[in-house]
Amino acid sequence: MSNPLDSSDLPARVQAAVDAVISSQAAILSEIGDELTPLVAAVGALLQGGKRLRAAFLYWGYRAGGGSDSDAVIRAASSMEFFQAAALLHDDVMDDSDTRRGMPAAHRGLADEHAAAGWAGSGDRFGIAGAILGGDLCLIWSDQLLTASGWSVAELARARPVFDRMRTQLMGGQFLDVLEAARGWDELSTQEQIGRARRVIRYKSAKYSIEHPLLIGAAAADVSTSDRDVLSTYGLDLGEAFQLRDDLLGVYGDPAQTGKPAGDDLREGKRTVLVALALDQADPSTVALFEKLLGAPGLDEHGVDKLRTLITASGAPQRVEQMILELTTSARTALRSTTGLTDKGLAALDVLIDVSTARSS
Repeated sequence: MSNPLDSSDLPARVQAAVDAVISSQAAILSEIGDELTPLVAAVGALLQGGKRLRAAFLYWGYRAGGGSDSDAVIRAASSMEFFQAAALLHDDVMDDSDTRRGMPAAHRGLADEHAAAGWAGSGDRFGIAGAILGGDLCLIWSDQLLTASGWSVAELARARPVFDRMRTQLMGGQFLDVLEAARGWDELSTQEQIGRARRVIRYKSAKYSIEHPLLIGAAAADVSTSDRDVLSTYGLDLGEAFQLRDDLLGVYGDPAQTGKPAGDDLREGKRTVLVALALDQADPSTVALFEKLLGAPGLDEHGVDKLRTLITASGAPQRVEQMILELTTSARTALRSTTGLTDKGLAALDVLIDVSTARSS
């Protein structure tokens, strides 16, 4: 089967639904004044392009359950794009990121506008406030788009509990992420470190990236409880593999492909599985150097290169690749144990395993 992200021109249809929402909401905001145009522009820029994976998983979860292709499911799928945009806007503020998808992060762009206009006060605080509010708007619009998607009352009633759980658990996962960076891993065994890092992966990324969008679509299509349990296993395993790939790209990725500087995760002090494995069995002097550099204020390229060298020498990247292989194999095995899903939906979900993990951005 060809890439399901291209099926039925899915990315273009999702983009059209996203653009329609931005246009209608921009008109509402324009009633306040033209001064809000930069805020809408910052949100709109983030919602142009992207992998559309979350939309694809909702769409194919619905189709796998026997749901028909329709404008309603496209709008429901597009609600995931606004939810992701909210997460990215807020995440970039929390991580103090400079770029996103090769452009200045929203808070940086708004800070630059503040400086160019010569306004009073802190440009950084202005940019942060704008990005937080932009993220809040995306959360509102995501909810509105799902509710007004055109799904039936029964479909929405089945989908809504999963949607609500996704939103709550992502916020918990975001807090876990900043908590782990703050409290460190002193006195923890390698397995405890990996356990904490994987918990962050599950709740900050895996569930909202793959498992929950998939289950929203499946629930709306009234997939059986047993098959939903299998899809949950598939989605969580694949979601972890997806984030582990991101962790590797965060250290080794090509900025031209990822849209972010290589080594950003190291500058931000992210306590990832890759980091835990790099520290496993390292001698005390290596651990001390690693801990000194990881997330250090003003960490320069030399420091990033030193950390990258230590990680490479530890063999951690190969161990993470093995974890990705095991998780994707588990996801594929789970998919084959379903009993009531459509052949077309299963084929698409199988292809999405490779789309999610064999990537460079």
